[in-house]
Amino acid sequence: MSIHSNVGPGDETGGTAHAAAFMNSYLDSLTLVERLHRLLLDVIKDEFERLGMLEINAVQALLLFNVGDNEVTAGELKTRGYYQGSNVSYNLKKLVDTGFMHHQRSEIDRRSVRVSLTPKGRDVRKVVSQLFATHAAGLMGKGVLDHKGIDDITMALRRVERYWTEQIRYIY
Repeated sequence: MSIHSNVGPGDETGGTAHAAAFMNSYLDSLTLVERLHRLLLDVIKDEFERLGMLEINAVQALLLFNVGDNEVTAGELKTRGYYQGSNVSYNLKKLVDTGFMHHQRSEIDRRSVRVSLTPKGRDVRKVVSQLFATHAAGLMGKGVLDHKGIDDITMALRRVERYWTEQIRYIY
């Protein structure tokens, strides 16, 4: 999905050049966030190919990283990790089938399945964690971002996340 705009002064943004410029910047930032997510998956994929770990894809590796030492349900992964529902189910099944995750039915609610990492899954998590640590050190070391810069980006993205969440809740 790519986001484009030909919004100009006098359009539905309130008729001001300032509003049109903001709209274009907003659309550019949405495109960048989307592109960065895809690029992150490519970086993870390349690392696993470099290591000869071809049994797992980047989405699954990121999912294992996000589960960490926790025991979670698919529903919790959707909520905490913002994964799409069918993708979570598919990827969890693949990760269990390939030995990266354990699964166990809940004693209380038999429909609910709790998952956790196996030693094989923890190895994948360690690879992703080391990759992210290398990136963090590289960003700082090469002067791409400092602590304040990353904090500013994170705070701005959290404000957008909060705004979007409020929009969803407002609809329902």
